[in-house]
Amino acid sequence: MKHASTRALFDYWNERRGNRPAPERADIDPAAIRHALGDTFMLAADFVDRLRFRLAGTRVCALFCREIKGEEFHTLWSETSQKLIEDLLTVVSNETVGAVAGVTGRTADSTDIDLEFLLLPLAHTGHARIRALGVLVPVVPPYWLGEKPLVTLELGTLRHIGSELEGFSAPRIAPANEDVRLRHGFVVYSGGREIPSGERTG
Repeated sequence: MKHASTRALFDYWNERRGNRPAPERADIDPAAIRHALGDTFMLAADFVDRLRFRLAGTRVCALFCREIKGEEFHTLWSETSQKLIEDLLTVVSNETVGAVAGVTGRTADSTDIDLEFLLLPLAHTGHARIRALGVLVPVVPPYWLGEKPLVTLELGTLRHIGSELEGFSAPRIAPANEDVRLRHGFVVYSGGREIPSGERTG
């Protein structure tokens, strides 16, 4: 974790969950993370289980030069990253693990910016809608921040945060027709040679 806001939110989330897999929304006090609030967002599920921004800090909104509260989370991502993001959200929610990633943000004139992305689950029961909180922050803020909006995000290297950090790279270099899935902290590529049972070891 490179950025102070990323570290601050993760440390607070980790403290508040204690021995539980994840804290609940009621456990999170915005005043306790006030220095990171501008870089922080919160996601909630709507009635068709799409995740939308319930809250987004001022510096997160400045990346897109607009208020993004109420927007669907996956629509900010490039076409090649959307399926991976949806799978990542499923893993984070179902397995109650967090994820930290490198992200490339791109403007309409193809200016790129390196961002750090943190996604942490929140415990929810019944019809509770708040599902996750996170950080999206430039590694080095550009001089044009707030003047040129990002139009797309591209997911880069990922690490799952469970009992330990487990790193892997997003399959951005995989062929377009290759079936790629996130399963239990691994990137799974369909296909390949099946090993005969007689050759298996271990």
